[in-house]
Formats: sequence, structure tokens, C-alpha cells
Amino acid sequence: GGPGAMAQARALLTKEPAPQAVPASDLPMKVCEVALNTGPDSSSGLATAGFRTAKYLLPEWHQRNSDLYHEAFVGCERAERGRAEAKELAEHAAATAQHAQQDSTATLGQRLQDIHFWKAELQKEIEDLDAETSLLAAQKLQLERALDATEVPYAIATDNLQCRERRQPPDLVSDQVERELLKEAELIRNIQELLKRTLMQASNQMRLNRDHKEVCEMDWSDKVETYNIDDKCGRYSNQSTNIQFHPTSVKFEESASTPETWAKFSHDNIYRAEREKLASINLRALIDNILHDVSKDLRMQCAAVNEAFAKRCEELDDTKQKLEHHLKKILKEIGDQEANIAALKQAIKDKEAPMKVAQTRLYDRSFRPNVELCRDEAQFRLISEAEELTESIESLKKKLLESEQSLRNLEDTRMNLEKEIAVKTNSIFIDRQKCMAHRTRYPVVLKLAGYQ
Repeated sequence: GGPGAMAQARALLTKEPAPQAVPASDLPMKVCEVALNTGPDSSSGLATAGFRTAKYLLPEWHQRNSDLYHEAFVGCERAERGRAEAKELAEHAAATAQHAQQDSTATLGQRLQDIHFWKAELQKEIEDLDAETSLLAAQKLQLERALDATEVPYAIATDNLQCRERRQPPDLVSDQVERELLKEAELIRNIQELLKRTLMQASNQMRLNRDHKEVCEMDWSDKVETYNIDDKCGRYSNQSTNIQFHPTSVKFEESASTPETWAKFSHDNIYRAEREKLASINLRALIDNILHDVSKDLRMQCAAVNEAFAKRCEELDDTKQKLEHHLKKILKEIGDQEANIAALKQAIKDKEAPMKVAQTRLYDRSFRPNVELCRDEAQFRLISEAEELTESIESLKKKLLESEQSLRNLEDTRMNLEKEIAVKTNSIFIDRQKCMAHRTRYPVVLKLAGYQ
């Protein structure tokens, strides 16, 4: 290996090796063709002939060394380049992995915010619905109390109507009181129907409120669970001890929701819950109005009935007083008439003596003898006196009959008046002592509105 070979090696080192088109492989081994006529039994006469042919030529030897240097050099260089690439690749992989993990963590963070938003919205909706249902329950209780409170007015109205059936003719009239009482009974029946219908509505609404609250609660609890899972995922790092391989977890779920359908699900739940909440609020306003109107209508009708009763009682009092006044006059008249009859009878009796005198005188004068039986002035006067007396007695008797008839009539009238006064007393007793006294138990407005 002379200086020429070294120079060649140096030239190889300083000069950039040409890029290899053919992939590197070991150089083929040199096949040594050994001459066949060697060995102890060879026929060659020359002792060295066999050795000569097994040797390399010098240039070949140099070439081979040179090739090995070259191969070592190329191998080193390739390995160095490979190392650099590997290092670069590792660094790139590390950076990519870190970046991807940061991205994933950030995305999880964003997701947590989304979940938290809907979770908070759902929670608010659940609380609102809960509060609303409680308010509605209070209103329902008020409706029930109001419905119970109508029992007393209804009992009073029907009792009043029944009591007034016991009035006697001719007081058994369909008067203003009767009309107002019938109106009151009908009003209470209608109110009871309305309150029952409204109670049904309130029950239904409360059920709907609870159903929608449940839906929201399910959604909310799912969100809480998911939030905890994603929160846990967000906290995992490469140093975490509780991480392991899950090769099958990479595949996509077929039934999974998309972010759009996910958000829409909660949005729809809240929207529907919100709609029921509004319906509930409106129903409560309606119930308020109903309770207010019901209690007002009942009190107004009650006042109308009471007023009719007061008027009717006044009328009855007035009529009874007038009847009593007339009875007084009749009784006085009866007394006077009885005295009058007695006087007439006395007067007739008193005429007996004058009649006897006149008739005796005429009788005695009829015994005058002969010519003395004269139709003188005295005779005429006596005859006319007798006639006058007879006439007078007749007229007195006639008067007596008339007076007796009048007395009988007065007695009849007295009886009728007394009967009528008894009827009126009975009517006043029924209306004032029974009906009006009972009506003082009528509930107050607050009770009718279901407040107590």
C-alpha cells in the first residue's frame, strides 16, 4: 500500500461521495481460481508453480483496501445521517404529540364550558319549575278551600227556600226573595262546577310541570356525569398513574349525537319546560281572577238576597200593622154595634106601653052608645097614633135585623183579619227569625276566596 493508495483514500475523504443510485451491499467475494496442477502428486515439475496462481495482484490488493475504506466511510456517513433524521423525527414526534395533547386538553376545556352552560340553564329551569309548582300547589289549596267554603252558602240558600215553603197562603207567593234565593242557589252550583273544573286544570298543570322537571333533571344529571368524566379526562397528563392502553376505544359510536343535536336536545327540553312554566303562571293568574270574582259574585248575591229579605220583612211588618189597625177599628165597631142592637131592642120594647095605651083607648071608645060613636077628632088622632106606632115598630125591627146582619159581617171580618195577622206573623217569623238569622252565618269574602 504505497503513498498512492493513501492519497486515494484522502481524496475519498475530502471529496463528497457521489450519491449512490444502487443500494449498498457487500462487495462480492473474490473467487480464487487455484491451478489444478498443484499438490504433492502434481505432475508439474516446478515446486512453485502451484503457489504462484493463488496470489492477488498488487493493484487488486490496493483496490480491495480502498473499497473497504470507502464502504466504512459511506456506512458511517449514512448512519450519522440516519441518526440525525431519527433525532429530528423523535423531536418532531414529541412536539406533535405535545401539541396534539394540548389541543385535546383545550378542546376538552371548551367542551366543559359548553356542558357547564347547559347544566346551569337546566338547573335554573328545574328550580324555576319547582318554585312555580309550589306556587300553583298553594293556589290549588286555595281553590279547594274556596270550594269547601261554598258548602255553607249553598246549605243556607236551600234551607231558606225550604223554610219559606212553610209560609201559609196567601203569603206563599213567588216574591223577589224567592227569585233572588233561586238565583243564589244556581250561582253557587255554577261556581262549584267552575271551581271543580279549575281544580282539574291545576292538577293537570302540576303533573305537566313535574313531568317536564323530571325530563330536565334527567338531562341535568347526565350533564353532571359527563362534566365529571370530561373534567377527569382534562386532568390526565403523561405523568398520571391511572392511564393505560384501550386499543378498542378509538372507533366512533354509531348512535352518538352531534354537537348540534346535543345542544338541540337540551334546548328543546328547556323550551318545553319554559312553555309549561308560562302556562302555569297564566293559570295562576286565571285562578286569582276566578277566586276574586267568585267571592265577589257570592257576596253581591248574598247582599241582594239580604236586601230582598229586609224589604219583604218591612212590607210584611207594614201590612201586619195595617191589619192590626183595622182589627182595632172592627173590634170597636163590633162593640158599638152590639150596644146599638141592645138599644134597638129596648126601643122596640119601649113602644109596647104606648101601643097598649092607644089600643086600649080605641077599644074602650068602641063601647060609646048610639050616636055617641062619633068619628071625632080624638078618634082620628088615636087611629093615626096607633098606625104611627105600628110603623115605628116595623122600622125599628127592620133596623134591628140590619144591625144584627152587620154585626155578623163585622165578626166575619174580624176573624179574617185575625187569621191574616197570624199568617203574616208566621211569615215574619220564617223570614226574620229563621232565614235572616241563618244568613248571619254566611262566610266572609276572605273565606269564600279560599284564604282561610
